[in-house]
Amino acid sequence: MNTFFRKRAIRYPLLALSLLGIIAAVDLLLNSFWLGLIFSILFLVALALTWKIEEDTYLSTEKHIKTLSYRVKKVGEEALLALPIGIILINDEQSVEWTNPFTTKIFEAESLIGESLFDISEALQSVVQSAKSEPTTIKVEESSYTVFYNKEEKLIYLFDSTEQVAIEKLYEEDKTVLGIILIDNYDELSQAMDDQTRSQLNSQVTSLIMKWGIDNGVYIKRTNSDRFIAVFNEASLERIENARFSLLDDIREATAEQSAGLTLSIGVGAGSSSLIELGELAQSSLDLVLGRGGDQVAIKQVDGKVKFYGGKTNPAEKRTRVRARVISHALRDLIQDSDRVFVMGHKMPDMDAIGASVGVRKMACMNHVEGYVILNPKDVDGSLAKLMGEIRQDEKLYEQFIDPETALGMMTDQSLVVVVDTHKPSLVIDERIVEKAEKVVVIDHHRRGEEFIDNTMLVYMEPYASSTAELVTELLEYQPKTEKLTRLESTALLAGIIVDTKSFTLRTGSRTFEAASFLRTNQADTTLVQRLLKEDIDTYVERARLVETVEIVHDGVAIAKGEDDKIYNSVLIAQTADILLTMEGVTASFVIGPREDGKIGVSARSLGDLNVQVVMEELGGGGHLTNAACQLEAGSVEEAVERLKKALREEDEEEERGN
Repeated sequence: MNTFFRKRAIRYPLLALSLLGIIAAVDLLLNSFWLGLIFSILFLVALALTWKIEEDTYLSTEKHIKTLSYRVKKVGEEALLALPIGIILINDEQSVEWTNPFTTKIFEAESLIGESLFDISEALQSVVQSAKSEPTTIKVEESSYTVFYNKEEKLIYLFDSTEQVAIEKLYEEDKTVLGIILIDNYDELSQAMDDQTRSQLNSQVTSLIMKWGIDNGVYIKRTNSDRFIAVFNEASLERIENARFSLLDDIREATAEQSAGLTLSIGVGAGSSSLIELGELAQSSLDLVLGRGGDQVAIKQVDGKVKFYGGKTNPAEKRTRVRARVISHALRDLIQDSDRVFVMGHKMPDMDAIGASVGVRKMACMNHVEGYVILNPKDVDGSLAKLMGEIRQDEKLYEQFIDPETALGMMTDQSLVVVVDTHKPSLVIDERIVEKAEKVVVIDHHRRGEEFIDNTMLVYMEPYASSTAELVTELLEYQPKTEKLTRLESTALLAGIIVDTKSFTLRTGSRTFEAASFLRTNQADTTLVQRLLKEDIDTYVERARLVETVEIVHDGVAIAKGEDDKIYNSVLIAQTADILLTMEGVTASFVIGPREDGKIGVSARSLGDLNVQVVMEELGGGGHLTNAACQLEAGSVEEAVERLKKALREEDEEEERGN
């Protein structure tokens, strides 16, 4: 029927033409018979020829269409079965119903029909389960395939993208990476050396760095006596990461033989095609490393992700107080330009946080500016409750302790907020205060982490310090002498130092004793400190119960855990970790217990063999090499224990790869 109508559609114009020809012939016959007859004959011949040509053309076209249709169908079948494109048809149970021959070649099987996707390829099953509309690349043996999944038809297409992936990998590996290498304490150590020794040390360090660069495909240029610029690519960076930046250990070990003890800090910028941005990332990484105490590497990507290597040693104490004086003067200027000063520590504050807060509030008074300490009354317990009991007896000082809501109501654009004993916005007593403040200062003794308070006007972070109270005490020495520290204020600062140093036994340097001496000069009462730090029998028994649960996992690592249905004070957990560290054969201790905020608290201690800071950072926390902690979002204590053990295993594996 369709052919009939197609023919008629083509021949209707010829019929119209014939009618016009007949009319013309009749007209000529009426006027001139012979002329009309000749014209009629010629017209009929032309019409017949035209009809014949049209018929042949139609038949030829129809034959061509039939031939083309057959070829297209055959090509489709050929494409479906022979082209290098994998095609898989699955059912609702994710079992294979049909595949083309190329798919069986991909998975090296005679037939896949009836097989489960999970048995064929877990990666392929993941693509189907996720039902992503965008293409996904999977790995099959040594080849790569781009997968398209049609959810409606339950149809999977696999395109061989091995060559494309290889080209992309070459491109990624060839991306430029910039690094800044800084010799941490070169100037300080070299000042005490004679010219020959200094020259030998300089030559040794330069030789080691240059050799490391040649071995790893890194171009290194010295720009200063203690600074180098390194240019390399992502492939070299991957090799260096696999070796865990062995240059840090090489320099430390080589110079330790000469009692020089040099260490390196390296900041690396990667992941950008802009050299300017890479330079900024490298400098930012170096600042982050120095804020964590040096002797380590930070690699910063464009997306803000940071990876750390090294940090195996405790940061060396600085030999100059110039920085403390400069920071103190800068803080004095900021205080004098403010209408009020608000001091805030971390959630569930300890003696160090409160002592440092009291010290900063005193700085405000010395500069004739109102100072307030922000504290949540519900966070006060244990030794801190005893200290607050003493402060409550000092009416003038106690009036300067306010809750976060009161502080928010009093703050203005000219107010200064000083955060002590933490640098993470998620850990401050109230994040709203930091967000509202126009001027923020951070004073902390912890190693800097990825999370940091934004838009700070002044940062004083010294990881070598025993405590924030020690840092604040040094700053107080350079403030105007308009007011003296009271006995209670000095005692609060000294208590912070004593608690964080475990009575001057851990992380204690000469500057720690100098700070303690200054506080004793200002009437700090050691007897009152001992009274504040006394514990009741119930706390002692509770700690003993935690110790009873101890489990030695490996290499002297002790783990103690609390009960799921019981809330444990963070101070109690920390004290238990300290006690475990005094046990024979224990080189590192971890104590785990539920917190009041619903999280699982982990307190970590070490004698230095294990870097507990790195372990805690893996779990979202931080701290020092020998003293760290974290708060986990975990369903139970056992889950937290398993996550801790996994982090310890990963740290061991990384150490083994590094060795």
